[in-house]
Amino acid sequence: MAALLVLETLSYPLNKRASHFDRPLNLPLALAIFLVNLTTILPFLAFAFLLSTSDSLPFVLIGYMWVFGVFVHVSNVFGLLPLYNWSQMTPAFATIFMMLWNLSNNPAFPSSNVAWYVLAILTTVYIANTFDTMNLQKDTHRALRRAQNEANARLMELERLSRHDKLTGLMNRQAFEDTLESLMRQHANRLGVTVFVMDLDGFKPINDSYSHTAGDAVLVTLADRLRALAGKDGHVARLGGDEFAIIKATIISAKAAQRFSERIMGVIEEPIPFEQKNLKVSASLGIARQGRDAETMASLMSGADQAMSQAKQDPDKRPVIYDKTAFPTRATLEDRNVLIRAMADHQIVPYYQPKVSLETGRIVGFEALSRWEHPTRGLVSPAAFLPLINELGLQGAFMLHTAEHVLRNIQAWTAEGLNPGQVSINVSETTLATVTGHNDLLELIDRYPHLRRHLTFEITEDIFIARSSEMIQRSIANFRRAGVRISLDDFGTGFASFQHLKDLEFDELKLDTCFVRDLGVDPATHVLVDGLLTMGKGLGVHVIAEGVETPQQRDMLYEMGCEVVQGYYYGMAAPFSETMIRLEAEGYFTPIPQQKPQPLTQNLEQNTPKAAAT
Repeated sequence: MAALLVLETLSYPLNKRASHFDRPLNLPLALAIFLVNLTTILPFLAFAFLLSTSDSLPFVLIGYMWVFGVFVHVSNVFGLLPLYNWSQMTPAFATIFMMLWNLSNNPAFPSSNVAWYVLAILTTVYIANTFDTMNLQKDTHRALRRAQNEANARLMELERLSRHDKLTGLMNRQAFEDTLESLMRQHANRLGVTVFVMDLDGFKPINDSYSHTAGDAVLVTLADRLRALAGKDGHVARLGGDEFAIIKATIISAKAAQRFSERIMGVIEEPIPFEQKNLKVSASLGIARQGRDAETMASLMSGADQAMSQAKQDPDKRPVIYDKTAFPTRATLEDRNVLIRAMADHQIVPYYQPKVSLETGRIVGFEALSRWEHPTRGLVSPAAFLPLINELGLQGAFMLHTAEHVLRNIQAWTAEGLNPGQVSINVSETTLATVTGHNDLLELIDRYPHLRRHLTFEITEDIFIARSSEMIQRSIANFRRAGVRISLDDFGTGFASFQHLKDLEFDELKLDTCFVRDLGVDPATHVLVDGLLTMGKGLGVHVIAEGVETPQQRDMLYEMGCEVVQGYYYGMAAPFSETMIRLEAEGYFTPIPQQKPQPLTQNLEQNTPKAAAT
């Protein structure tokens, strides 16, 4: 009995090993497994055979039931182990026919030969059905295995695609950052890893001049070159667009990193053949090394990005290694949360700088300029937090926050019978260039329909020029239809052409402070300002001069025909309460003519920009 248990214990793993057809099975092992299986089944079959020799019908039936139970057990449990299955079923089939032969010759059970033939036929049918069941079970198992393998292959392919760039086959950003994080843990107590991040220069002209096919060829060729340069111990990724990155864990010093970066620049700048042409690109390359300056994956990537940005500003495009002490600290998620809380707590509020008529000396409006009334730091200038607003992607939220504050202040002034004139708000590019930003601001204006006539949106000239797209023009047209005036701010400092002035809709030009500052000092400035004022009059738009700080500047602008000015000479930006006191003290109770609000429910797709407003 003990030997039988040992054989039973050994038989299953042996048969499972033999059932893997992808593994070679030699003849001696196959025979050994067959004999083990045969030895384990014989005692069970012998019990059934002995019962079949009895003269007692119940014992005979028990023997038959026993051998049928062996059939069911072997076929159901071991049907997927072919060698085990057949080495067990073959003697079982032989045993049942031997049992039938004994019964037919046993005088205790007399019967005609026909009855025994029928029984033998039925037994054969049972055996055939058992064969068929086992085959179907195997076919089902094979189909399931095929389906499972196909599903696994597809999952692996999806995983590969989700972590690799489709065009170049390199890792994508997510896979690269995961790999970098893992390598940084592995090498934390050694030399650390070094990251090289590069952004191609001159790639866009190739796309524009030779087609996107040429651009794709450049990216694929550079990917192959960088992969070869990185070697087996390096990892290369396409982070997006024309930006690549390499991880190296064998760079032992900053000098070695610099040498390797020069090799990178060499393979990038090597001409790339395409359709009998030699295409050339260069790159701005930033380097960051794991250490005290960059202890986490995020800080290492941030350092490499900052170094790359600095390299892009270098006329010689020399690679730059990140040094925490030499680079400004970047905004963090906590900085973002602080700014959001400051807006929610109404710490960041508009201050109002007056715009004054040179003819009458009276206030005709204000420009809203944001200030941060910090609970511990006091009054924080916009130069300290506006760059963070832009860097952290809060332009849209900040725009709505400022606009709603201004509208509430105008509502409070007008409720007291005061007339603040035209109040200007600086509008971000995000608001103009996105449907969401444009619609959110329109919805806000729609809540204050009676105040639209007081609003002027100031849009800097560089936004017009950099993004004079159909979307920008539609946004401006919609705001003007809503009754809001449009002012072209910082005029003369960008690259506006006469064509842009002809195509874009605006109601006002604001001369930049740099022109006013040099009046009376640089004769050329006098000529330029005079020309810009003449241009404004010719276009039929109002012109406002910013940055007036002296009586001399005021007088010169008045003589040249400038109508409205603003600057420190007439007052710095003041909070809402002080501005109200000034309006009351100087008697700005002029009745405000009532105008029927214009509907804002214009369909964006149906609004076509008009020609220049005149």
